[in-house]
This record gives sequence, structure tokens and C-alpha cells, in this order.
Amino acid sequence: MSTVLPGLLATAVIWRVFLTFALVGTLSSTVFLGMVLVAAWRYRRHAQAASNRAKSILDSVLPRVTILKPVHGMEPRLAENLASFFQQDYPDFEIIFGAREADNAALGVAEQLRQQFPHIKSRIVISGLPTWPNAKVFSLDRMIAAASSDYFVISDSDVKVSPDFLRNVVSPLLDPKVGLVTCPYRGIPASDFWSTLEALGMSVEMPSGVMVADMMEGMRFAMGAVMATRRDALQKIGGLAATADYYSDDFVLGNEVWAAGYSVVLSHHLVEHVLVPRSFRQTFGDQLRWMKSTRYSRPKGHVGTGLTFAMPYGVLGLISAAALRHPGFGFALLAAAFLNRVIQSATVGWGVIRDSRALRYCWLYPLRDLLGFFTWMGSYTSRSFFWRGEIYRFGDGGRIIPQHRAAESAVANRL
Repeated sequence: MSTVLPGLLATAVIWRVFLTFALVGTLSSTVFLGMVLVAAWRYRRHAQAASNRAKSILDSVLPRVTILKPVHGMEPRLAENLASFFQQDYPDFEIIFGAREADNAALGVAEQLRQQFPHIKSRIVISGLPTWPNAKVFSLDRMIAAASSDYFVISDSDVKVSPDFLRNVVSPLLDPKVGLVTCPYRGIPASDFWSTLEALGMSVEMPSGVMVADMMEGMRFAMGAVMATRRDALQKIGGLAATADYYSDDFVLGNEVWAAGYSVVLSHHLVEHVLVPRSFRQTFGDQLRWMKSTRYSRPKGHVGTGLTFAMPYGVLGLISAAALRHPGFGFALLAAAFLNRVIQSATVGWGVIRDSRALRYCWLYPLRDLLGFFTWMGSYTSRSFFWRGEIYRFGDGGRIIPQHRAAESAVANRL
């Protein structure tokens, strides 16, 4: 009897500590939701004004633009994605495709589209074996050298756009104070469950964090789906070499342009990020790589991310409250967390990003939130990651080191 009572008391204390964590997390995630709702309203208000300005610009004012399209192997709907860039309602533009090797299967699709749209100036650039840590940036640097304009739109191969895309993303760059424009995007899933879950994250979680960051401190980074910039801004930061040592080259490019004294604009224009069929392992691996990148490039902010999730604290609240014989309170905490994420999915995913799936599957987004928390925890487990057929290791500040090929630091060489 003398040993049982202290043990029970100690167990109760532990469960009370867990319940306290759950309450703190519930409070922090609720505060975050409030910030997201305000940021979403702010973005919608600014987006309408920006859209009206873009429509009022005359064709004669719009500059010649070079679209840079690095490709890496075949993907479902690749031809459809790439074709959308040929179909732009824009007076003067060219498209440059880039790949490491000439036998890249995606180049066959690019060549077919070049023949299908002969009136659009386009070409293919083969970069060869990369000598910089980030192979994509190495290819982009060679593509820029072949460009005939001073305005660049960098976009991934899995992005699909509407015909008015160029007009909307280029128009803010007519202001010399603006150095970079980046676009939010909606996830377009394949027919499987895991790509549907990942697409929800793209349409809800990603824009939520971006809009809050824009509201709190202004845009100081970019997102890789679309980045529009000018030659003078790139020259001021030392070219794309400034980003070549990093996995998050998009974040670094936006941050470098901002640090150089330019404004970075979060566009009102939405694009589509087209996903391929996914397994759980692929989905978790990709998200873990992104989380690790954030951990090393923005360590303090990454720690704070743990307080923006809702479902983990709802689950913890349910378990700890039930252990303390207050199951009703536990279910209330879980319900609050679930409702929190449903509101976020409907407000951001549908209300801002216009993704009907975010409304239809708003009940599924809480699961995405829960898995995101475990991915966040997993980001603290190792420095290594797999990307585009190669193994890398994260170094200090988010720099990456290829493990199976030699690479020189582009940042060190430009200093």
C-alpha cells in the first residue's frame, strides 16, 4: 500500500503534464487559426486589386519574357503541363527547357510541343554533369545564359497554368522596386488516397503559412512552383549561384532578393501543382525532405511550427483527460482540434485557393494535419535525404552536400 499510492500520484502528475501540453497546443493552434483567417481576408482583398491592375496594362507595355523549364524525367500529364506554357495570351515570350542529359525522356515531350507550337520561340539547353550541389540550379544558370530577355519566369515541370498566367505574374515586375514575384498554388491529386492527402496540404497548409508570413513581416522568400524575376535583381545578388548550395533554392532566392533591397510579391494569381500517384512511403519521404530543409534553413521558425498543428494536441488531450477520468473534456479537446482544421481547410483551401476538394474533403484535412506533425518530429532524426536519384546531406544553414558526386560550393566561389 505504501508503494502503490506514490506510484498512482506520480502517474497522475505525468498525465496532468500531458494535459497541460494539450491545452497549450490547443490554445496556440487556435491563435494560429485566427491569424490564418485574418491573413486570408487580407490576401483576398489585395488580390482583387492586383488582378484589376494586371488587366488594365496594355500589351505594348509588357516586356519580353523567358520561361525557364527544367525537366527531370517523365511524369504523368507532363505534356499537358508544359503545353499550358505555350498557350499564353502574352505578346512576346520564349521558352527554354533544360536537362542534365540529352537522353532525358522529358525532352521528347518538349520537342513534340516545340513542333506543335512552331510560332513560339523555344529551345533546349543541355547543362551536363552538375558541379554545384543543387543540380537544378546548375541547369537554370545555363538556361539563363541562353535567354534573350531580361525578365525570367522559373517554373517546375509539374506546374500547369492558365492562359493569363504570364500577364499576371510579370506585371508587378514593371515596378523597379519589385525584384521577385511568387505564386501560391493548389494541389491537383492523382486518383489515389495519398496524393489526395498531399494535395490538401498544398492547398491548405502551404498557403496558410505563407499568407501569415506575408501579413506579419512581408514576403522574404519565394516558392519554387513559380518565381518571376528580372536580370538586374539576379545580378545584384550574384546570380543564381547565390542559391546553388541549398536544397531550398526557392526560399534562398527570394530571401537574397529581399535582402538586396527589392520587394518580393506574393501574387494574386494561382497556379496548379499536379501530383503523380503516390505511395505512403513516397509521400512521407517528400514531406520529410521538405521539413528537414526548413529545419536547417530556418531553425527557430521550424521549432515554432510545432505549435501550429491542432490534431496532435487534440489526441493528446483525449488520452490524458481520459486517463485522469475526464473523458468528456478529452472529447471536447479532440472535437475542437478537428473543427479547427476543418475551418482552415474550408476557409483557405476553398475560400482563397479555390480548390473544391478542400471543401469536399475538409473532414480529411485533420488527418493531414496529424501526419504533418509526425513528419515535423521526423525532421529531427537525421541530416540525410534522397532527391532526384541522389543522396544528399544537410549542412549548416540548409546547405546540401551530395554524397555520391563531387560538387564545388557556388557561394564560396563567388565571394
